[in-house]
Amino acid sequence: MSAPRIAMLGMMLESNAFAPIATEQDFRSRAYLSGEALWSEINKPVSRLPQEVTGFVNAMNATGTWTPVPIVLTECEPTGPVDQAFLEQTLSEILTRLHDAGHIDAVYVANHGAMTATESTDPDGTMLARLRDALGPQVPIAVTLDLHANISETMVDAADIIIGYQTNPHVDMRERGEEAAFSVRLMLAGTRTHCVLMRLPLTPASVTLLTAEGPYADLIDLAQRRKREYAGAILNASVFGGFVFGDTPENGLAVVVTSREQRQPAVALAEEIAAVGWQNREAFKKSLTSLEDAVQVAIDTATDASRKPMIFSDAGDNPGGGGRGNTLWLLNALVDAGVQGVLIGSLFDPELAARAHEQGVGAEFAADFNEAQASEYSEQARHNVRVVALGDGEVVGRRGIYADRALSLGLTCLLEVGTSALRVVVISERLQTADPVFFEQFDLDVSEARTVCVKSRGHFRAGFDEWFGPDQVLEVDTAGLTSPVLSRFEWKGLPRPVYPLDENTVWPRG
Repeated sequence: MSAPRIAMLGMMLESNAFAPIATEQDFRSRAYLSGEALWSEINKPVSRLPQEVTGFVNAMNATGTWTPVPIVLTECEPTGPVDQAFLEQTLSEILTRLHDAGHIDAVYVANHGAMTATESTDPDGTMLARLRDALGPQVPIAVTLDLHANISETMVDAADIIIGYQTNPHVDMRERGEEAAFSVRLMLAGTRTHCVLMRLPLTPASVTLLTAEGPYADLIDLAQRRKREYAGAILNASVFGGFVFGDTPENGLAVVVTSREQRQPAVALAEEIAAVGWQNREAFKKSLTSLEDAVQVAIDTATDASRKPMIFSDAGDNPGGGGRGNTLWLLNALVDAGVQGVLIGSLFDPELAARAHEQGVGAEFAADFNEAQASEYSEQARHNVRVVALGDGEVVGRRGIYADRALSLGLTCLLEVGTSALRVVVISERLQTADPVFFEQFDLDVSEARTVCVKSRGHFRAGFDEWFGPDQVLEVDTAGLTSPVLSRFEWKGLPRPVYPLDENTVWPRG
């Protein structure tokens, strides 16, 4: 096969069942590209697209001739279930473009894997099943997914290989795209694969799914070590921690193993990894720092120069997990306490950013936070502020998950709040503050802050690790749509019983 025709497509969304519905506009404001426009964006020096897509294309280019067939790729910042009508519209466009493209030798799908819809709990599975129906059983389908994906039997049955990220914070997306390309080359050369799923009744909070150390890191390491020891029989071994806020029957830590030629090695390894995960389930619990204790740490850090600077994760309001990015618990508490040397990033408040632009640099006014965005957790507050700087929000990520990606934050501003010189970045497009560029767009030196607060659950660790080691990180117990305290939510779709919500959960099921 001299130049195989490879279709590329994806619909990326992580759905939080407790967050507002994801609309067509939510997707189009981030990325909705098809055909030549998609191919053009892929080949830009600085692209808006997920890095696994770039990795896939680069590896295909490096391993031989091929004919790219760009179909549709769309992405949305994590929020609620996608509108069913828009989902169907997008799937229809994908299948129509795939049909019109003519002969296809293989398909690469770049999805997140934790998408839900207003009338469906498994749109990722629906997409893959429809692709399989359209393509037939012989056309290889390779899929890359975020390690927070919720894996269904439908997904595994439809795909020839499913490849999950191995790092959290996510910094290996390019490598996983490259792995997908190598797998496609192997399958086109005749390699037959078997994809096996083993899912546990274990729904850990995302703060327990770091891969530098801890129970999840141990599972990832075990999977990769055992894959090597199988001496070529295993093509991929992925451990998906899942996304509990999806609140679906497909939730649960999942092991997906893909073997070459024979199915049994995949079954054996999946069972082995799952058994270790269940044996260590109690380690998937995490204590958070109370808001009161966090404020005291900030005070102590500000007043004692011998102490290391700290970074606080506003864990309950992570836009990267569907949080609104505008809760004020930390800001209000730090302002009330008069803490010095604090940077906060970033509040999603388009109305406040617009008002700051109207007022201009140097203006002082009484700012109404969340004036138009008030909700259950996103309460309103008024603070006296001074406009320090303004920006257009067009930046390029520097580190971690956003490295080398073009980001559009909308109108942005840097405000000084209250009398303590606390500074807060305000943005108009909802994104988690996982990269220092959110501050550096205003020429701020992060190293000069005594306490930095970020609306990010874990990806900030890779973005800010040049200043903050693991001992300088506090995960603060704040209220919001992404609170790691799972008992605070009214679950409707989880396959109960599940651990740790149900302490007496038994596995295997009797």
